[in-house]
Amino acid sequence: MRSIHFAALAVILLSAGAQCRAQSGPSDPVLVQNDGVKLYRSEYEAELLKLPADVRPGFADSPRRVNDLLTRLIVQKTLAAQARDRKIADDAAYAVRYRLEVDRVLAQLRVVDIEEQAAREFDAKSEQYEARARELYAADRKKFEIPEQVSASHILFDIRKHSRDEGLKLAQDARQKIASGADFNQLAKQISEDPSASTSDGRLGFFGRADMDAAFADAAFSLKSPGELSAPVLSQFGWHLIKLEERRPAALRSFADVRASILGELRRKYIDEKREGAIAAIRTDPALKVEQEAVEALYGKRPDPEILKRAQDGQDKMTPAQPAAPPVAK
Repeated sequence: MRSIHFAALAVILLSAGAQCRAQSGPSDPVLVQNDGVKLYRSEYEAELLKLPADVRPGFADSPRRVNDLLTRLIVQKTLAAQARDRKIADDAAYAVRYRLEVDRVLAQLRVVDIEEQAAREFDAKSEQYEARARELYAADRKKFEIPEQVSASHILFDIRKHSRDEGLKLAQDARQKIASGADFNQLAKQISEDPSASTSDGRLGFFGRADMDAAFADAAFSLKSPGELSAPVLSQFGWHLIKLEERRPAALRSFADVRASILGELRRKYIDEKREGAIAAIRTDPALKVEQEAVEALYGKRPDPEILKRAQDGQDKMTPAQPAAPPVAK
């Protein structure tokens, strides 16, 4: 199949933001078409919903990604139309697979439906869960504490570039310069082997103990007063000199600050419980009947080679090679 040029269309979608919302009628324009099928914007946006939520907002930032997706969808829709015309779903070689694929998609949609209904139920009980969120906040305040933090600057001598003794000597010499009046941050900009020092002057900003290498953190948190300078400290990255800039004591985040995260966690838990409950009800349904004799006949039984061959032939015919990505205009 020849390549399809969608560059102009991709730019239009990019400028529009390609928001994932269902559309219909005049507000659901055709994006691509051939003699047999039309691909609508609502179908493109429905396909975007398959992507992870954190990927969707930036998907349209790349015209190439939009192009690739549109190409894949128009190929898929065209092959599906050809399959309907040929009544492939009625062919014994494909009929069972077709039914299973339909069941799989419908099952996924039913799960989405259960989750959306659960979300609506939760939102309708917002006052009840607001009270529960306050109870959780009061019961486990330690969970909402911000640990002590320090702000510091550092100078690094990378152990990949120097032997241990060479790095220590460089750190000692730099410390002597600072003790003699050299400005720590200007010196960091000039000699630190941390790549960011050329723009940050060695400043690291605020961090907690868990954010840093253990040896570095122990040294930084042992400094008491702003401006205090550490002895040379060896971390997994090399030798450091550390200057304390500021300390922040541990603090409790207010309920207003954590309300959204607590409610979000309660909401996710409610939705998960509803989904798992619906699935568990099917698994434990008293009406569920296992035809034991028929099942046991499967144990250790090798599939019929002829059936496998027909199934593989069907798989090969129904899984076309992915088309090459269309070129994108510069």
